[in-house]
Amino acid sequence: MAKSDASGTSSRTFLGEMFDRFVEQSAVTVMTRATIENALAPKELDALFERDARRQYTRELLFSTLVALMSVVVCRVRKSVHAAYQAMAEEIPASVTALYKKLAGMEPELSGALVRHTARRLREVVEASGGALPPPLPGYRVRILDGNHLRATHRRLKVLRGSHAGPLPGFGLVVLDPALMLATDLIVCEDGHAQERSLTDEILGLVEPNDVWVDDRNFCTTRLLFGIADKGAFFVTRQHAASLRWRPVGTRCKVGRVDGGTVYEQAMLVWLDDPLGRLLHVRRITVALDKATRDGEAEIHILTNLPEQVPAERIAELYRQRWDIETLFAELERNLDGEIDTLGYPKAALFAFATALVAYNALSTVKAALRARHGAQTIEQTLSAYFLADEISGTYRGMMIALPEPQWLPFRDMTAAELATQLVRFAAHVKLPRLAKHRSGPRGPRRARVRYRGKTHVSTARLLARQRRSARAR
Repeated sequence: MAKSDASGTSSRTFLGEMFDRFVEQSAVTVMTRATIENALAPKELDALFERDARRQYTRELLFSTLVALMSVVVCRVRKSVHAAYQAMAEEIPASVTALYKKLAGMEPELSGALVRHTARRLREVVEASGGALPPPLPGYRVRILDGNHLRATHRRLKVLRGSHAGPLPGFGLVVLDPALMLATDLIVCEDGHAQERSLTDEILGLVEPNDVWVDDRNFCTTRLLFGIADKGAFFVTRQHAASLRWRPVGTRCKVGRVDGGTVYEQAMLVWLDDPLGRLLHVRRITVALDKATRDGEAEIHILTNLPEQVPAERIAELYRQRWDIETLFAELERNLDGEIDTLGYPKAALFAFATALVAYNALSTVKAALRARHGAQTIEQTLSAYFLADEISGTYRGMMIALPEPQWLPFRDMTAAELATQLVRFAAHVKLPRLAKHRSGPRGPRRARVRYRGKTHVSTARLLARQRRSARAR
């Protein structure tokens, strides 16, 4: 007789006793693998390559194989691309040299297309699970935009040998949907020294009517603001001190408070430096901070063209939600390996970063199922992204030995509703205390390091022994 979970439904699956044991002991690992299997269905990935590739072609290595290999590296299941190749050598009909050559030539457009493709599939799963977060601004499609410059790589390429400066392999602009917590788009740039504003055309290509784009001052340019407004969309942008032509209109008025500061509002005009002299009426929301920023700034100025019906306090809070994308980047750095320093070629490094975003989206889909099962407040306040990723990477390799590839095929062809149902069902078996955050108490002021200045190092054991002798002597 099948045992039942808390909802009264059978906890047995259609995949056998061994599968059920993994669901019981590490449900989040099963959920992640099932989600990845669905999002990265090989047939659809290879069709994406055939449709979007302009210069590359398939000879032996399939695009889906490259994605599968890179996914186990960015999820830290394997420590390097070479280690993943050795583990998958029987499935890869090419030499390791051919593999690296293929990665080095990966078209940047394919990296962006991979993120968009998987985000569309997983958006439907998150919505079907009932685990989406409340929309930040009902009636609008909110998008948070920020850039991430990939860290310097090793100097393995001939052109980099002997270089003292760190070689930057590029950067990506990431678009986050804060209600679904999915990275919906990725714009990549191979020039690691380029500025975000150099990709204005690509950003505007993603803007749709009734969007609200939230971003920092690096994106505060006249061309981008006018471009968003011309598309019938809206912006919530921190003002850059020197990148706009503007003047205030009327006086600044106090309108209320938000957590951390007092809110003021003032009308202002922005104009284009062109023969037409076009004008744009915007609202300037100022938050006078109770405590200055680390850079010593006492006020933050936010520009928006949202209508007056949206209160200034709400706009200030919406800008503050921009930190959701900083959390995304922090999770990529701590829990995934999306910046592989051995991949010196920009195209390969950007492909790895795109695959890490796909992994992040898979984890976000798992979290949505957990919210649907255990409650949004419980998951948002207690679930540790670090322990979640650690649980998955620690269990994944053994699980794939016990449950080889063919056993996961049923998840590949599931509809979004079917997969969502299974994920929420698996979520009932997740042992949340294992994945709970551990908050340390408040830290005291940092002490100046003035002891033992003349020494290169000290013996901890001797210092502890001296402390014990001193304590006994008291």
